Amino acid sequence: MAARDNAKSAPRAAEKAGADAIAHAEAIAAGKGRPTPSRKEREAARKRPLVPNDRKEAAKAHRAKMNEARERARLGMAAGEERYLPQRDRGPQKKFVRDYVDARWSLGEFMIPVMFVVIIITFIPTLDVYAVLALWAFFLVAIIDSTVLGWLVTRALARKYGKDRVEKVRFYAAMRSLQLRVLRLPKPQVKRGEFPA
Repeated sequence: MAARDNAKSAPRAAEKAGADAIAHAEAIAAGKGRPTPSRKEREAARKRPLVPNDRKEAAKAHRAKMNEARERARLGMAAGEERYLPQRDRGPQKKFVRDYVDARWSLGEFMIPVMFVVIIITFIPTLDVYAVLALWAFFLVAIIDSTVLGWLVTRALARKYGKDRVEKVRFYAAMRSLQLRVLRLPKPQVKRGEFPA
């Protein structure tokens, strides 16, 4: 009985081995459809010229790419995106300070318009001395306002982050408060009166 089973399975095994051999021979004959490139051909395909053929076109494309990157960085900085900000403007505490300064009215932000008015008034001979004295008084009041602002911001940061974790931000707050609101960078993200929590 075992001999009969062996006799039946032998033709099947031979058929299977024959089919495998035929498939293998067909795969070898078909291959990948092309000869393997030589090392010299592969190196030549990878080589690129150091200087492009059309240098004017390459320079134009490079300028366009740089302009696009510059514009993206400018818009990102204006919007306050962290990765486009300079080092002095980065971090959650600096953002808090910017929002705090932008939420309040500061005397310092009117310094440029006041200076223009004083320059115009100095052309009137009888008022020129008073205009200069008024400008010095305005400077003094703006410095006092900036000092108070620095104290308020530091106190607000201490409430939010803890006294031991507060960065030195008084000068940063004062410099931002002395700029016209429309000229500040990053642009103000809050309206007047919307103080950060």
